[in-house]
Amino acid sequence: MALLSYSEAKTRLLSLARTVTEIETVDLADAYGRVLAETLISPITVPPFSNAAMDGYAVRFDDVSTTGIRLPVSQRVAAGEVPEPLLAGTAARIFTGAQLPEGADTVLMQEDCQLAQEGVIVNLLPVAGQHVRLKGSDLTAGKAILSAGSHFSAAAMGLAASVGIARVPVFRRLKVAIFFTGSELVMPGEPLPPGCIYNSNRYVMRGFLQGLGVELIDLGIVQDNFQATRETLRQAAASADLIVTSGGMSEGDEDHVTTAVKAEGQIDVWKIASKPGKPLAFGSVRAAQHTAAFIGLPGNPVSVWCGLLTLVSPFLRRCQGFTRLEPLPLTLRADFSYTVKGNRMEIVRVRRNDNGGMDIYPTQDSAIISSAVWADGIAMIPAGTTVNPGDSLEFLPGPGWQP
Repeated sequence: MALLSYSEAKTRLLSLARTVTEIETVDLADAYGRVLAETLISPITVPPFSNAAMDGYAVRFDDVSTTGIRLPVSQRVAAGEVPEPLLAGTAARIFTGAQLPEGADTVLMQEDCQLAQEGVIVNLLPVAGQHVRLKGSDLTAGKAILSAGSHFSAAAMGLAASVGIARVPVFRRLKVAIFFTGSELVMPGEPLPPGCIYNSNRYVMRGFLQGLGVELIDLGIVQDNFQATRETLRQAAASADLIVTSGGMSEGDEDHVTTAVKAEGQIDVWKIASKPGKPLAFGSVRAAQHTAAFIGLPGNPVSVWCGLLTLVSPFLRRCQGFTRLEPLPLTLRADFSYTVKGNRMEIVRVRRNDNGGMDIYPTQDSAIISSAVWADGIAMIPAGTTVNPGDSLEFLPGPGWQP
């Protein structure tokens, strides 16, 4: 089978993504991390009135043409109070966030003034309009404030709250099922028999998928036989939108995942010209009234991490309804030497350094999960390429960025 280029595999995978269509309305307090299903329109203008950005004195700019001038204090305005119009030739004592009196156009910082018995003395001439937040300077009623397909971040929650929106329409959470086969797998905390390994891939997947805000269905370790694998696939497909596994993608005597998926649906195993991550399986599993997509990743933990970061993550974001699927790459200076031999692009673990460049982890073996802990991103180096110190490479940030 001819190797697929990484870009071809990614394009093909994304073309198979199906976005959830069900919309639910949730309380704003519960909207963090969700995907906005409809564009939000501001029902009000923000600020709804011009207000003071500092504690001080609200004045007419034309009334403070010289330093040392004294202005009587005609009123006191705290936040939440509605002031009287400002009398000509006077100042209003005002506090941060308080509504500016009609007629005032400038706020003097209290540090630039001196309170005297006759009123307030201006010690520093202001700039016209200083320390005033004008009505509508942030948002205008009837204008879009958040677009459909955007990520509900903490700032987005605050923005919606600032215009009085209490409930928001979001896509339902994508349901992703994971399970793991292999007689050699042992759970952390249990004794490790000879010939066995701890199941690290389960936790790589759990952490990654939880970070993407999906509803996770963890079916754990499945008995390493054909019938048990089929039963688990049926169980997963009954409720999940997507099933993700790692390992077992070959068709050896002890590898049952591929044949089990074929028995319950359909599957293609792609060979991608990338390292790590050469094998990738995509297919579907049928349940009684539902069909779940299936993605099978290689078995090595770094292959799982790289596959989740480069291919599964943008696929999931498209299924979730995001408009932006991955971070914009950065062009950074390589502070290392590296040669890619063979016919596959290499995904190398790198980390930004204090000098504005990036360093490479000394061991790029796909079984070394500590390299993914050390790294804060990856660089993709084409086949047959030699990187020398000072060369420019694209840096793709690791997990944790927000669309």
